[in-house]
Amino acid sequence: MFKKIMKGGHKKPSKSDSNDSPAAPNAGSNRDSNVVVNHASRGGGGTAAANSATAMPIAPPSGAMEPVPLFRDVPVSERPNLFLRKLHICCYVLDFSDTLKNVREKEIKRQALMELVDYIQSGSGKLTENCQEEMIRMISVNIFRCLPPASHENTGQEPTDPEEEEPCLEPSWPHLQLVYELLLRYVVSSDTDTKVAKRYIDHSFVLKLLDLFDSEDPREREYLKTILHRIYGKFMVHRPFIRKAINNIFYRFIYETERHCGIGELLEILGSIINGFALPMKEEHKLFLIRALLPLHKPKSVALYHQQLSYCITQFVEKDFKLADTVIRGLLKYWPVTNCQKEVLFLGELEEVLEATQAAEFQRCMVPLFRQISRCLNSSHFQVAERALFLWNNEHIVSLIAQNRTVILPIIFEAFEKNIESHWNQAVHGLTVNVRKMFMEMDAELFEECQRRHAEREAKAKEVAEQRELNWKRLAEAAAQNGGEDMVTA
Repeated sequence: MFKKIMKGGHKKPSKSDSNDSPAAPNAGSNRDSNVVVNHASRGGGGTAAANSATAMPIAPPSGAMEPVPLFRDVPVSERPNLFLRKLHICCYVLDFSDTLKNVREKEIKRQALMELVDYIQSGSGKLTENCQEEMIRMISVNIFRCLPPASHENTGQEPTDPEEEEPCLEPSWPHLQLVYELLLRYVVSSDTDTKVAKRYIDHSFVLKLLDLFDSEDPREREYLKTILHRIYGKFMVHRPFIRKAINNIFYRFIYETERHCGIGELLEILGSIINGFALPMKEEHKLFLIRALLPLHKPKSVALYHQQLSYCITQFVEKDFKLADTVIRGLLKYWPVTNCQKEVLFLGELEEVLEATQAAEFQRCMVPLFRQISRCLNSSHFQVAERALFLWNNEHIVSLIAQNRTVILPIIFEAFEKNIESHWNQAVHGLTVNVRKMFMEMDAELFEECQRRHAEREAKAKEVAEQRELNWKRLAEAAAQNGGEDMVTA
């Protein structure tokens, strides 16, 4: 309860919007509705470019809010003017922190929003350019706002694990949902002319939409994901800009904050975008993979978005099989050292990548890859060892291993022997025996050679240990003869 109270506290304005014109005043409070969050731990994605775009001044509503007629109650010729009047009503930003405040105004605005959504969805009349401009202004007043800071920013406490935090739901969602629905219907409508609409859904508007992906409310992020995806599909002129802006959000998340609520949703959009990349793949897209997607494995909160990230990575390999070596080496670079749950995720992703990997690329990275797999096989965390052994359940991976068994088996043979001798988990022990048997049946001669070399190494190691023990014993005896009675000889 304390967290929720604190999250409704002071809201910091965004630097990126400091030059924007003032929004419509709040009928219930003085909240600036055209400002975007830019907190220390929850930064927006590259909003500096917004200054180059044209700001949209919004005329403030004046006087009390009064209801207007329904569309069906007025002649068709008067509907454009009525549309503008309804937009004017919806520019009032009401205070939802108190459910008993502005009850009448909230209902009038809700009815107006519902009417606007139905009007756009039904295609009752083609919107004039002026109506489109005013509608985007109204939408901007409502959705572009300060997001509440993370709880530790208000309380001064240490940042908590994002997985353990409760999301802060937007109290104005009943109205906000209708605004988002209106924007979505406008973007997807076949009546919307992109040549006209791109004047209002411009770079500045897109950047502010991207800033909102840091909202803690999953319902809002879901709408944003759908809308941005539709904008990307319909407004081809914005595509490079959107990719670059998402890139910048990832950079800030990876190298500065490691806190952002919408990484998963942005990756879902990218998964669809990557799926549509033409071949041969542009150098820009390959650099995006290397500089942004692969480093996304680094943050400790990767589990929150790993499923979407893994899909994007696999899409790259399926599109261009030559990228398999780059991806596998990237995974090895960011392989977790002390986080076993992340290791399990990495092994699962590795299996998906290997399934799309061809023999030539596999050979280029198999030595460092199986050195890492060997370490996983001997992990004391049974889920890591078990997940590594499950790789041999995949027929394609077994085929790749069989083709290169003379290189791979000597690398991992010692790990098999160690598991059979001393691993505490019976499931891991049993799986190791099965995989070891698979190699024995695959190439008995190679297996025997590996077994012989392992026995030689073990004998040599035992001999070295015995010699070391003998040397210490001689040193102790020599010290005792020289009067070193205080020395520990046991």
